[in-house]
Amino acid sequence: MNPQPAARPGPLQPDAVDALLLDTTPYLSCEECFERMDGHVEALLRNDPPDPALSRHLQGCAACHEEARSLAALLSKDGARPTPAG
Repeated sequence: MNPQPAARPGPLQPDAVDALLLDTTPYLSCEECFERMDGHVEALLRNDPPDPALSRHLQGCAACHEEARSLAALLSKDGARPTPAG
């Protein structure tokens, strides 16, 4: 047994707090996000207006945001990673 108590995690960083407090209306689930992500990333690469609901979701969901960044890198000609949140 370890007599030492477990270390407490440090305080949340400001960007983590902002993501937790982000207004997510209109609500879009991760499942809906993945269904619409291809079109959203393709629109960004064409410099078309992004999907507002999906952009909002990507601002608050790190998993979906990283998926969109990876998809953008795959689809872009030069490997650049445009910001999927648009």
